[in-house]
Amino acid sequence: MNFKDHTLEELEAKRSRLSSLLALVGLDGFVDRIVTPVATRSGPGENFTPIDTISALAQRIGDAAGKSTNIEVYPRETRLGGNGPIMANALLASGMKVRYVGALGKPNVDPVFQEFARKTEAASIADPGHTDALEFNDGKIMINTTATLEEVTYESIVGTIGEGKFFDLFSRLDLVAMVNWTMVPAMTDILSAFLDRVLPNLPSRDQRTFFFDLADPAKRSDSDIKSALLTIKRFQSHGKTILGLNLKEAQTVSRILGIGDSGTDESGLKSMASRIRQELGISVVAVHPRECAVCATREDTWHVPGPYTENPRTTTGAGDHFNAGFTVGQVLNMSPLASLTLGVVFSGFMVRQGRSPSLNDVDAFLRNWKN
Repeated sequence: MNFKDHTLEELEAKRSRLSSLLALVGLDGFVDRIVTPVATRSGPGENFTPIDTISALAQRIGDAAGKSTNIEVYPRETRLGGNGPIMANALLASGMKVRYVGALGKPNVDPVFQEFARKTEAASIADPGHTDALEFNDGKIMINTTATLEEVTYESIVGTIGEGKFFDLFSRLDLVAMVNWTMVPAMTDILSAFLDRVLPNLPSRDQRTFFFDLADPAKRSDSDIKSALLTIKRFQSHGKTILGLNLKEAQTVSRILGIGDSGTDESGLKSMASRIRQELGISVVAVHPRECAVCATREDTWHVPGPYTENPRTTTGAGDHFNAGFTVGQVLNMSPLASLTLGVVFSGFMVRQGRSPSLNDVDAFLRNWKN
């Protein structure tokens, strides 16, 4: 049985449980403006040739050194953004119950988040950041304004929700997904507070899953990143702990942990995921380049190809959708292979359709996936 049929069979057997599961997702929030850089303009509106690769933009900027230049960006869409809200929206679309805590607007929720906040009974603890997302054929550049995220702290969380209510919510969670560590300055302190002040006061639970995503930590110091990794490691004492990484993040983590570069082919990616998992002593590490995905558990490593397309409708949020699909598989106790497949299908559907898939969409995508 191939990996697609295997996933279809597992999903059919286990999907009915999803609506009974509860997730808490946080802690960021961004208003995203999707823009296209203009190379040459021949008329108003969309009458222009785009700068279609990051290397072409880099060349244009480099040529301006010692001089100056003007680069126009053409707005495509303004929408809900941030790793947390995008992942939470994808979990909602799958049928899971989701609560959100993060930076959606204070004292009033920003209009772009109002429907999302209603669906997730959100606790908004700060104003959102803002992002200009420049999308290219070979990747994307995210230009962020993040000062408001400094207000996201453990004290602001319990001050908004109430400590007793927060403890009660946490006690009922099946999934805790804390993402965008890089952009939330107090995230390590918040995670430490969960470990030291929340979890020891909760009744034991048969199964609770913790998911973490660093979100491109290149701007943070090695010591900060290592501190975050060691804090994430401590969650393993309280439940299944998963670290999700794109290729760049995995390479950074490998370097900081002293693992070294094992390459980017299937064997090298599996080795990288396995060695990171062993070093941290957690349940699962997933690594998702654009073309495929791998994960490592205590038992083995797995690989699936991705449904790559050269003409995506959008790429912003692809990684967050992988994270959502993979964690859906994990909280349903699906196999690592099926969980990886859900991850790449959630992501593949989103980049083609520009929206999060339902499980019926996932089912149809798997049945029609030709490569």
